[in-house]
Amino acid sequence: MKEILELLNNTDFIKNYRIDEYKEFKEGLFFKIIVSFVDGSELFIREYSDADERNYSYHWQDKHANLIVRWDNSPYHKEIDTYPHHKHANEHVSSSYEITIKDILTFIRKKIT
Repeated sequence: MKEILELLNNTDFIKNYRIDEYKEFKEGLFFKIIVSFVDGSELFIREYSDADERNYSYHWQDKHANLIVRWDNSPYHKEIDTYPHHKHANEHVSSSYEITIKDILTFIRKKIT
């Protein structure tokens, strides 16, 4: 979690963020974070990880709550070459090579700045 907070605190395009939920387990953790960007868009982060698995969803929406992109690794869309990693945008599902918070923030930064 320390690395994530460093990413969120050391960027010029993030207005603020809020940790909505944080739980540590014996071998893992779960958290939800809402990030607000300087353009009014928001990123809803949900991630669970332990020694055996990692599940995530990063939902980026504009200031009117319209989906821009959602990245996740739900076990659907087996036809995608990056299965289970995929993204939803413009009512389409496609391959996703952005699978970490750092990847997502890099993607968003390029779009915003």
